[in-house]
Order: sequence, then C-alpha cells, then structure tokens
Amino acid sequence: MRDDEEMGRITLAQVAEKAGVSISTVSKVLNGRQDVAAPTRVKVERLLETHAYRRTARSSREAPLIEIVFHELDSIWAMELIRGVENVAKANQASVVLTESGTRHSPAPDWVEGVLQRRPIGVVLVFSALPQEVKQQLRARSIPFVIIDPAGDPDPDVPSVGSANWNGGLAATRHLIELGHRRIGIITGPEDMLCSLARLDGYRSAMSMAGLEAGPGLVRYGDFHVEGGFDRAMEMLRLPEPPTAIFAGSDLQALGVLEAARVNGLRVPHDLSVVGYDDVPVARWSSPALTTVHQPLRQMAEEAAQMLLRLRTEEPSATRLELATSLVVRNSTAAPATRN
Repeated sequence: MRDDEEMGRITLAQVAEKAGVSISTVSKVLNGRQDVAAPTRVKVERLLETHAYRRTARSSREAPLIEIVFHELDSIWAMELIRGVENVAKANQASVVLTESGTRHSPAPDWVEGVLQRRPIGVVLVFSALPQEVKQQLRARSIPFVIIDPAGDPDPDVPSVGSANWNGGLAATRHLIELGHRRIGIITGPEDMLCSLARLDGYRSAMSMAGLEAGPGLVRYGDFHVEGGFDRAMEMLRLPEPPTAIFAGSDLQALGVLEAARVNGLRVPHDLSVVGYDDVPVARWSSPALTTVHQPLRQMAEEAAQMLLRLRTEEPSATRLELATSLVVRNSTAAPATRN
C-alpha cells in the first residue's frame, strides 16, 4: 500500500473491503476508468466521500497542466481569461489545456471522467455552479478547482473569483444620468444568471436614487452576444418613446446596439448614447470607441490560477474573492441632443 493512498484511518484496502470489491476496482474508480459498473462506482464514491478520502501526496501520474473549462469558447472575453491563466501557468512551468463542456451553469456530466484521466494539477471552471458529486470526485483525487465567476454566485464551499457586478451597473447608469439622460434602457444578460440580475439591480438603484423610473419596454434580457444586443435594441428603438441612452450588459451586446442605431439612422452619441460592459479589446476599436465598465477579466483569471496553486499545498477552504469594476469613458456617450 502506497503512503499517498492513505488518509487518516482509511486506506484503499479498507474502502475495498467495505465495498466488497478489489483494491484494483477502487483504484479504477479513483482514476476515472470506465470499466467499472455504475452501481459499484456509486458505492465506492460514497465510501470515499463518507471517509473523507484524499490522496495526500501528488501522484507521479499528475500532468503539469492547468485545465480551464468553458461552456463556450467563441466569446471574446474567453480569450482574456485564457491569457490570465496562461500567465500564471508559464510562470510555474505548466501548460494550459482548454475544454468546452456543458451549459453556462455547469460542465457536462461526462467531463469529470476525462479530467480524472488527464489528472491535471488543477482546474479553473468558468461556470456559476458545480454539481456536488463532481466536487466530491475532484476532492477525492486531490485535484483542486476554482470557479472564475462572471456568471453567478457559486456555492459557499467552492473557491471562486468574481467581480463587483452591482457596482458596475450602478456606475454605468449614473454616468448616463449625469450626462442628462432620463429615458435610459438596459439590455442585461440572461434572466437566469445572477451577474445579469446584479447589473440590472445596479441600474435600477441608480435610476431610483435619481428619481427616475424605467418605463415600459426599457428593461430587456439579452444573451451577451452581438445578435441579442441588436435584436433587443431594435425593439427599444421602435418604442413610441425610445431611449436616448442604452446600457448594454456586455461589450458584444453594445456592438449590436451600435448596429441597431445605424440601421435606424441614429448617430452615436449625438442621437443615442451607448455603454457596454467588460472592456474587452474590441471596445476601444469600435466606431465610436465604447464607453464601458471595465471588468478585470485577465486579473480574475490570474487570481483564480494563483488560488488553484495555493490549494495544492493548503487545506481547501471556501474563499470568495471579488475584484473591483470601474467605468471607462470613451466616445459613445454624450449629453442628449434634446433634454428629455
């Protein structure tokens, strides 16, 4: 029996005895092998969790890899997160492997089988949650994990890095109010994502403090993509009383708003002011350059990767790190042509 397969009073031999299986079967479950019957796998997993089994030393099979998992890789902000993780990986003689899996809430069920076979030194996940059974499997194999959280509010037992979404929504809306806008629309993200709701709440708080109300049709839920921003902006601009300013919950949605303005013959910012969110590189190169809320995506990824490396040598703890957002004023906002 190897020392790295012991934890307190429980060993793999004892787990095997309690499960009524061989030590090799328990080892297969630990290593994510597929040639174990589902009922047996569940029984062994439950025993490992019940007895808080952990590998206490790093395995020689461990790969010098940090895995980063997205539900989609075609988003501009995904590149910022990848660069942040790469910065830390290179400084620690590790490489980065990218995986696309699941929905914006959690990875697909079959993802964990692959990661158990790859045995990276840790995993960074860009999701708002992680199923309990996945957390148990990763912890049993001493594979640390951290959630980068632009999407929601992870469980309290999951280490995570996020940003101040409410403050960002508040700052964007206040900026437009201070310019003199009174009919301000918002295109936030999906309704089932807490970051969308936090940015919307910041918007509503700013409007309320200024004695303003969001009129009918001025609050829309988007999808954080260009097409969604375009469609929702077209709906707003067709209102009997269209907004003079629109706060978009992502820079991609803001690009869609710029196109909707063009289609409607409106000049930005003379006829319509636009604020984005994220401050991805394309924001400064749009025409006009976007006023936006800077979300420190690369720094969030760097902090998550550093947290991951610390977890390899420290006892896991529930750590929630929230980084500040800030408004970046460029050329897409101005006082309304006619005060409303």
